[in-house]
This record gives sequence, structure tokens and C-alpha cells, in this order.
Amino acid sequence: MCDLHDQHEHNTALMASGPQLSRRRIMQLLGAAGVTAAAMTAEADPAMAAASESADEAPAAYRAPEGLAEDSPGKAAALAWITSNTSRITGLNAEIWENAELSLREWKSSIAEAQFLERAGFDVRFGTAGFPTAFTATFSYGSGGPVLGFSGEYDALPGLSQNKGVGHHDPREYVHDPFAPGYGPGHGCGHSALGTAAAAAAAAVAQAAKKHKLPVTVKFFGSTAEETLIGKTYAVSRGVYKGLDAFLDWHPSTANATGWGTTTAMTAVTFTFLGVAGHGGTPLGNKSALDAAVMMATMSEFLREENLAPSGRLHWVINNGGDIPNVTPEIAEISYYVREGSPARVQVLLDKVVAVAEAAAKASQTKVQHRITSACWNQLPSKSFAELLHENMRQIGPPAFPDEAHTLAKELQESLGLPQQGMHARIGDLTPPNPAFLGGGSTDVADISWNVPTVSMGAALAPIGTKMHTWSTASCAAAAPGQAAVVAAAKYLAATAMDLITQPARLKAVKDEFKERTKGVEWKTALPEGYEPPMYEPPAWFLKKTGQKWPPNNITWPPQRVVSKEKFSSLGPELAPQT
Repeated sequence: MCDLHDQHEHNTALMASGPQLSRRRIMQLLGAAGVTAAAMTAEADPAMAAASESADEAPAAYRAPEGLAEDSPGKAAALAWITSNTSRITGLNAEIWENAELSLREWKSSIAEAQFLERAGFDVRFGTAGFPTAFTATFSYGSGGPVLGFSGEYDALPGLSQNKGVGHHDPREYVHDPFAPGYGPGHGCGHSALGTAAAAAAAAVAQAAKKHKLPVTVKFFGSTAEETLIGKTYAVSRGVYKGLDAFLDWHPSTANATGWGTTTAMTAVTFTFLGVAGHGGTPLGNKSALDAAVMMATMSEFLREENLAPSGRLHWVINNGGDIPNVTPEIAEISYYVREGSPARVQVLLDKVVAVAEAAAKASQTKVQHRITSACWNQLPSKSFAELLHENMRQIGPPAFPDEAHTLAKELQESLGLPQQGMHARIGDLTPPNPAFLGGGSTDVADISWNVPTVSMGAALAPIGTKMHTWSTASCAAAAPGQAAVVAAAKYLAATAMDLITQPARLKAVKDEFKERTKGVEWKTALPEGYEPPMYEPPAWFLKKTGQKWPPNNITWPPQRVVSKEKFSSLGPELAPQT
């Protein structure tokens, strides 16, 4: 999901792998079904055009500018604060890692992060955009200074439980079920470190601004449910991020790098098929909702050759397929992530997926309904912002990985059948994005990027060659690799933010580029009209501790029940008895 930094690494590798191709030549290779030149024009697709602007720059000719990042007393103070508070920072990462709470249910993790910021002088308000585990923390000093935003996430992923620092697959929580064994949740995307480093950077900037009397407002957004791309997309539609001058974002990765490439827009949709249950031993007349889901999955695979461009992605999972073979499933659900280069291109592909669902329902004599659970834009990059961040990363240097971090990384690489290269211990070169967009990951930060100038970067938390959303990442997230990465990421973000405060020209360049890129593009949420985000009812202790009431006024509670009222299918007239 939040794998844009893996995508940046892949793009960089492609650039270095052979002769540089022109955009025109790449378009020819992709063919008419790919990302055509016409699709890149502002008239045809303004969102893709704005996000890909400057992608034509020849990678071999580009040289990252120097002299953007400057030493200052404020920056030195921010970096010193992070160094002197390293144990607190790594301790928060470890605490959130231990919690391993799933999207929309990060009860303990959100409180831990909020308390960290309260100790740094921030005013914390829970319930941002109606999400119980989302919060906004604000620190202000003086008046007239820039308003800078930081992004924090803290949700884990299901099924990725792993013991900390172990070089082979060793689930920390094993779910024993004789029919369906599994694993508990784990931080296989490193969000324990993500939220921690962002909070540490925000706190460091606040302390430095106070010490050196630098006017600024620092806003930290504790964001729920990134793994389902729900938290930020909905919050943006509610105006949560209005009034910011710049937004700084990072994500755990397998490399230390930044850039100004874009991401895929995405719509997440769940199809619910309703049939009629019956005994599996007497199946005639039953209506299997699972049959419908399987037919849909099979038919949607046939979209790939002629309906899916190189920039598109289509993946699915049957998240409710029945309980026991002896009962025909009356209800079944299949969820899709539909990704493309822009919201307009996502919609074209989504319409085809919906048509497949309707065909599956008709063939299986079931009923189908669908609901969009999330939707986000492609990210609007910022070249000038990335150049400033990259120079700070170079000046600070790569994460200080101890020997045990490389040892763990090599054990994991051996376990996964990868070359034993250890951790990425350098700062990646800053290179232009690929001339043609070939798809990849999505992020709910993308919607923020169309409303405020945004920069994103990755810091190496997982070994070279591995991927996010894996148990191996969970092994590293709060062990030696992750603890080094979280400190480095905090310093990269804090140093860049301090440049925006002390160098008005840098902030102006970032804002001017944003204004130029967004000409002719009107951002509108990709969420459907009347959208209500999914939520879980919080425990009473959480509501009391955070001062919230349930339910928030933007959702219907309890949610509408989904109940099948279908009838058995007819087999026609009774057959005459044989004599």
C-alpha cells in the first residue's frame, strides 16, 4: 500500500540498468494500450500531466543542486534534541511495535504518540475527522511564521506477526486453529517507526524554534488506517490540512532516498454477493455467494491482457468466503484495489470491474452490491522540495547501522533466498523520475499533496532486496535496523523543516512550484458522494482517556446490517416418476 519508496528504488534501478530511452521511445515500446502521449497532456488528463511534469529531463544530464541546505543555530538545536532524546524516540518505536494494532483500532499506539508530543509542549486534540484514533497536535511560537505539517501513522498489518530481531520466519503470535491456522498482526510496513520519527522531528523543530525564538506553527497529524488508505483521504475531504505552508512525509524503505516521482491513484472497493444457504449434501436450489465471488475473480483476470495498461494494477482477495464446506455460503465478499496513473484512469478500470461483478451475479443467480471503502489521487511531487530534503540527507549521512543490524539483515536475506548485502548504508542519488509512468504503489498522502506542497522520502529500515508488507520488515522495525532508521529519518525531516523556517527563499520556491504545477487542476476528493468511513466502536477506557463521545456525528451507528433475503432457485416443474 504505502510502497512508494520501493517504487523509487525500482525506478532508480531501471535508470541505471542500461541506455537511457526517450519518452517517445518508451511510449512506442508500451504501445497504444500503455500510457500514451495523449494521456499525458493537460487537456486529456490534467492530474497525470501535473504529476509527470519535468519527467522528460534526461537522467544522465541532471545534477542535484548544492547550497540549498544551510547550517543554522536552529537546525543544530533540532538535531541535538533528537540526539539527546534518542532513548525516548527508540522507546516509543518499540512500544508501538509491541502493540501491533490494526487499522482504525490503534487505541494504545495513538495515545503513546500523543503523550510523546504533549511532553514536547504540543496541544493534542483527538477525534480528527471523526476518527477516534486520529489526533492533531499543535505547537505555536510567535506569529507570522510558516505553518508546517508532519504525518504520523501507527497501524500494523494482519498476519505479519514476527519476533523482533529474528532472522527467520518466527511468528510472535501464532493463531492456533485446526482448520485455519494463522498469525497475528505485525508492523510489516514499519509504521511504528514512521509515526515515531515524524513525531520526533516535529518535537525537535518545536524545541529549536522555542530556544532560538523562531516564529512557526508545527502541526502533527496522527493518522489512522493508512494501510487501508482511509485516514488521510477522508480527513483531506473534511478540510483537516487547510492552512499549511508545507507538509513533510517519510516512509520506511529498503533505501535512503527521495525524489519527485508520482504514485498511482487508487480506489478500494468491496463487492458483497448474497445468495441462499443450504446443506452442502443437498445443493440443488441453493445459491452460492462464493461461486459468484470465484467467478468474479476469474473473469477479472481476463481484463489484464487488453484492459490493463502498464501503469495499472488490479489485485483482489476473498475476505469472506464462508465457514464450512457443508453449508453453501449465503454471503461472500471480495475486495479489490484498482490502481492507475490518475483518478480518471482508475474510474475507467473500475467501471470494467463493476461490470464483471454484475455478470458474475447474473450467472450465479445471486445479488451483488458494492461499496467504495477508500479512494485516493496520484501524488503531486515537488522537485524543489525533494532537492532541499536530499541535500539535508547527504549532509546528515545514512543511518548509523550497528554491526548487529547488518547481521540481522544478512540472516533475513539468506532466509529469503536473496544476496546477503545487509542494509543500505548510503544516501541514494537524486534522479529524475522515469520518462514513462509504469505504475506502482499508492499513498493517502497523495490527496494532501494536491492541497499543500508535500515532500516524501524513504529511510532504510528493511534489508536490501526485501519488501514492505512482510514479516521480515516486522523483524527489523523495532530491532537494530529500525532503531537506527527512526533516528536518521527524524533528523532528515527536522533539518529540512528548519531550512523552511530560516530560509524564506526555500519555502517560496516550494510554494511557487506547487502553484505552477496545480494550474488547471481542481482537486476534488475521489471518495463518492455521501461517503461514510468504516469505523470500530472504541473501548470505554479509550473514550474516557481521550475525552471523546461515541458515535461521532459524521457516521451512522450502528451500521446498516447486511442480510440476504434471496430465495431458493427454481429447478422447473417436477419430473414425472419413471416407471
